[in-house]
Amino acid sequence: MHRLRTCAARLGPLTASWNAPSFSQQRTAVTPGALRTFQPFRCYAAPLTAEPFLNGTSSNYVEEMYYAWLENPKSVHKSWDIFFRNANAGAPPGSAYQSPPPVGVSLSGLSQAQALVGAQPNVEKLVEDHLAVQSLIRAYQVRGHHIAKLDPLGISCVNFDNAPLTIGSHQSGFYGLEEADLDKVFRLPTTTFIGGSESALTLREIIRRLEMAYCQHIGVEFMFINDLEQCQWIRQKFEKPGVMQFTLDEKRTLLARMVRSTRFEEFLQRKWSSEKRFGLEGCEALIPALKTIIDKSSENGVESVIMGMPHRGRLNVLANVIRKELEQIFCQFDSKLEAADEGSGDVKYHLGMYHRRINRVTDRHITLSLMANPSHLEAVDPVVQGKTKAEQFYCGDSDGKRVMSILLHGDAAFAGQGIVYETFHLSDLPSYTTHGTIHVVVNNQIGFTTDPRMARSSPYPTDVARVVNAPIFHVNADDPEAVMYVCNVAAEWRATFHKDVVVDLVSYRRNGHNEMDEPMFTQPLMYKQIKKQKPVLQKYAEKLIAEGAVNRQEYEEEVAKYDKICEEAYNRSKDEKILHIKHWLDSPWPDFFTLDGQPKSMSCPSTGLNEEMLSHIGQVASSVPVEDFTIHGGLTRILKGRAMMVQNRSVDWALGEYMALGSLLKEGIHVRLSGQDVERGTFSHRHHVLHDQNVDKQTCIPMNYVDPNQAPYTVCNSSLSEYGVLGFELGFAMASPNALVLWEAQFGDFHNTAQCIIDQFISPGQAKWVRQNGIVLLLPHGMEGMGPEHSSARPERFLQMCNDDPDIFPKITEDFAVRQLYDCNWIVVNCSTPANYFHVLRRQILLPFRKPLIIFTPKSLLRHPEAKSGFDHMLPGTHFRRLIPEEGSASQNSAGVKRLIFCTGKVYYDLTKERKTRGLEDTVAISRIEQLSPFPFDLVKAEAEKYPQAQLLWCQEEHKNQGYYDYVKPRISRTFNNTRPVWYAGREPAAAPATGNKKAHLVELERFLDTAFNPDAFQDQF
Repeated sequence: MHRLRTCAARLGPLTASWNAPSFSQQRTAVTPGALRTFQPFRCYAAPLTAEPFLNGTSSNYVEEMYYAWLENPKSVHKSWDIFFRNANAGAPPGSAYQSPPPVGVSLSGLSQAQALVGAQPNVEKLVEDHLAVQSLIRAYQVRGHHIAKLDPLGISCVNFDNAPLTIGSHQSGFYGLEEADLDKVFRLPTTTFIGGSESALTLREIIRRLEMAYCQHIGVEFMFINDLEQCQWIRQKFEKPGVMQFTLDEKRTLLARMVRSTRFEEFLQRKWSSEKRFGLEGCEALIPALKTIIDKSSENGVESVIMGMPHRGRLNVLANVIRKELEQIFCQFDSKLEAADEGSGDVKYHLGMYHRRINRVTDRHITLSLMANPSHLEAVDPVVQGKTKAEQFYCGDSDGKRVMSILLHGDAAFAGQGIVYETFHLSDLPSYTTHGTIHVVVNNQIGFTTDPRMARSSPYPTDVARVVNAPIFHVNADDPEAVMYVCNVAAEWRATFHKDVVVDLVSYRRNGHNEMDEPMFTQPLMYKQIKKQKPVLQKYAEKLIAEGAVNRQEYEEEVAKYDKICEEAYNRSKDEKILHIKHWLDSPWPDFFTLDGQPKSMSCPSTGLNEEMLSHIGQVASSVPVEDFTIHGGLTRILKGRAMMVQNRSVDWALGEYMALGSLLKEGIHVRLSGQDVERGTFSHRHHVLHDQNVDKQTCIPMNYVDPNQAPYTVCNSSLSEYGVLGFELGFAMASPNALVLWEAQFGDFHNTAQCIIDQFISPGQAKWVRQNGIVLLLPHGMEGMGPEHSSARPERFLQMCNDDPDIFPKITEDFAVRQLYDCNWIVVNCSTPANYFHVLRRQILLPFRKPLIIFTPKSLLRHPEAKSGFDHMLPGTHFRRLIPEEGSASQNSAGVKRLIFCTGKVYYDLTKERKTRGLEDTVAISRIEQLSPFPFDLVKAEAEKYPQAQLLWCQEEHKNQGYYDYVKPRISRTFNNTRPVWYAGREPAAAPATGNKKAHLVELERFLDTAFNPDAFQDQF
C-alpha cells in the first residue's frame, strides 16, 4: 500500500484527463466499438464453447458476448456465464474455466458454489480496477515528467502549483486500488508499450516500468499532441523495456566527445583566465548532444545543417562540432592581431562558420553552418530558418530531407523572447516551413542574475513550444547516456514527422554569466551547491570504468591526446600575424565576385528593356492565363486598365513593379516577395495572386507565366509578424546572391517591431561579418492624414545608420555612382516615378555586388494620375536616376530662378501643384533626390550650379526632427563648402510622426507649402 500511496502523492489525479465512467454508466452505454479498447478478459482461458472462436480471428465475438452478458447473464451459454462470473470474482488467469459436468448432469443443475471458483462476483470492482490502471498509466504519461530526476543540482524551483501533485486526504489507494491489488494481473491497454511482448502485468510491475520510463533522468512532455500516431510513436520510444541500451563503441565514443567538450573549456581557462569566453561548464553534454543529432540526421539522409545559437558554448561548438581549426579560434584571443579585412569585425563568441566535411560516423559528406549572431540572443532564430528554407528551395528539397536546422537556446531567453514564439509560428506555414527544427535548450536554470521564479510565469522555459504541438524532452544533462538517447529520438522524430521538437538539457552554469562575473552575489545557495558538484566528465568516466567499458589508462590517454591537440594548435596560433575575418564566413557565395577568374568591374549595365519585352510582361499582368477561372468583377476592371496602359505605352506603380520582377524571372533570377498582405497589396494595387470566385483555394499567379523557362516566382502572405518574418527573409537572401528577396511592411511604420533585425543584421552585417546581402525592404511611407501609426517609415533612422561621411566631398570618378554603392552599408531610395522604381529593382540584381536596399514606397501615388511613366523611360540605355532635375520651364530660365527646392518622394507632387497654382513655374525649380544614400553629391552640385542666383531649400512633409533634413542639409552644404545656406520648409518638430486629425494635417500641409514658395519666409530662419 505504501507504493500506491507514493504514486498517489506524487502524481495525483489527472485534472484534465477523462474520468472513468461508473459501471452503471457503462452498462447503459455498451457498444462493442466504444468499449473495445478496454479488454479485461483477454488474459483468461476460455470455456470449451469458446474454443472455435479463439483462434486469433474471432476474438471480437468474445468481447461482444461479454458485453451482452453484462446486460443479461442469461443471454449467453451457461458455460460462458460461469466463465464470466469466475473471472469477475477474481479468478487468476487459467482458472476461470470449469470442465463440463459429467454426462447426465446439466449445467443448470450446478450450485452457485460449484460454479464459482472464487468469491462473490464483483463485476463493478473489476471494471473500475482496470480503468484505474489505465488512468494510472495515463497519469505517468501526462505528468511523469513532474517527478523525474531532471535537475543535476537537486534544487529545481519548477513550480507545479497550478497542477497539484497531491490527492489531498485520500490516501486509501490510487483510484480505489488497494495494496492487495499490487500483485493482481492487469491487461495492458493499447496506449502503452511498457509490456513489451507481454500483454498483461502485475500492478507492481506496471508501476515500476512506468517510473523507469517517465520518472528517471528523462521527462517527456507529449500528451498535449493531438495526433494519435505521433503520441504512440513517442510512447514506443520511451516505454518499451530496454530501449536505452548502448553498445561498447557508442559509450566509448560518447566518453571521447565528453573529453573534448570538457578539456576544451579547461584549456581556454588555463591560457586566458581573464578573458570572457562564455564557456560551457555545467552543460558539457551539449557537444555530444549536437554530434548525436547530426550523426543520426546524416544517417537519415541530411546533407546540410544550419545552426543558430547564442554565445554560451559557441567556441566549443565551433571547435568540436563544426570543426573550426583550433588555431583560428585561439588567435582570436590575441589582442595584438591586426585586422586584414575591412569592417569593424565582431567579438569571437558572435562569429559564425561554414564547413563541409565527412561525418565519421556515417562516412557521408555533410555541410555545417553556424550563423553569426549578436548578443540579442534569439534574434538569429528566424534568420536560420530563412536560410534553411532557401537551401531547401534551391536544391529541390521539398520535404526537408536533405537540409535541416538546429537552434540552440538559453532557458531564460527561450521563455522571455517573443521572437521565439514568432519563429515557432512560422514552422508549419507553407511558404516558411523548414519541415522540422530541432531546438536544444541549454537550461542553466538561471538568466544573467535572474532566477526562473522572476523570469517566467510557466513551469518550464520550454512551454512556448507546446503551442505548435512540439514534443519536449527534458533530460538531466549530467547523464550523458540519457542525453544521447533523447537526441537520437529527437533526430528520428524530425526525420519521421518533419515537425519541430525540443530537447531541454537541464544543467547548470558553473561560472557566472561570464568568467569574470561573481554569481555568489545573487545566487549564493545555488552556487554553494555547484561548487560541490562533481564534473560530469569525471562522473561518467567513473561509471564506464566501473562497468569495464574502459579502463583508467585508456581514459587518461584520451584526455592527454586531446590536450596535446590543443597545445599544438595554440603554438601554431602564435604564428598568426593578421586576423582574417573572411575565414569566419557562414554564408559564402562561391564565384559570385569573380568573372572568368577576375574580379568583376565596378560597373552596372543599363537596366532598361526593349519595348517587346515590356509589352509582353504588361500583357501577362493584364491577363488570367488559366482557363475556366472566374475572377472578381472589380479585378476585371483593374486588368482592363492595365491593358489600356500597355497600349498607351505607360505604367503605374504596380505595373512598373510587375515589369521589373517579371523581367528578372525571365532572366533566371528567383524572386521572392513576402509580407503580411503582399499577394494583393495592402492598398489593393498589386493583385499578384488571383482567386477563383467559385472554387475555394483555387488561385492563379500570372507572374509564373511570363516565360516557359523562367525562374519561379514566390509571393506569400506572411503571419502578422515583422521581427520574425523580416529575419526569415534576411536568412533566405543570405543563401544565394542570384535571387531578389523582398519584404514589404503592411505600413512602413511597422518595421519598428523588426528593428533588431535592421539594427543588428542588415545595417552592420557586412562590417561585422563580411557578409553581403541583397534584401529589399519595401516600406510604404507618406503623410496622408492617416495618423501617427500609418504615415512614417522613419527615414531618419535608416539615414542615421548610413556610413557615408557628410563632411567629405568625394572624388568624382567615372565609376563614381557604382563605387559609392560598393562603399556604403546600404542603399536608401525614395522613388517618385514607376520607372525609377522599375530601374532600382533591376539594378539590385545587375550590380556586381549585393547591398541591402531600403525603398520608401508610396501610398497615394499608387493611383496618382501624374505618377506614371512612359515606356521611353524604361527602354535600353536608360538607368535608375539618382536625382531627377527640374525639367520644366524653369530649367530654360536658369538665370531667372530665384529658388531651387530639393525634395524627395510624394511631396514633389504637392509642390508642383502649388507652384502651378501660384504661377511660379519660371522662377522656382524643383529637383527630386531619388537616392538619398549614398548621397548623389555630383548630381546635387551640378543641379545647384545651374541656378547660381537661387536660394537652396530643402522641403519635406515630415517633421523637422524627422525625415531627411538632418541628413541632407550637411551634405548639400558641404557640396558648396558651406557658402550657400540650405533653408528648410516642412512641418515643425514634433514627438509623434503625424497628427491624427485630418484638419490639422491639411493645415500643416498648407503652412509648409506656403513657406516653400513665400519669398520672405526665410528672413529669420538662421
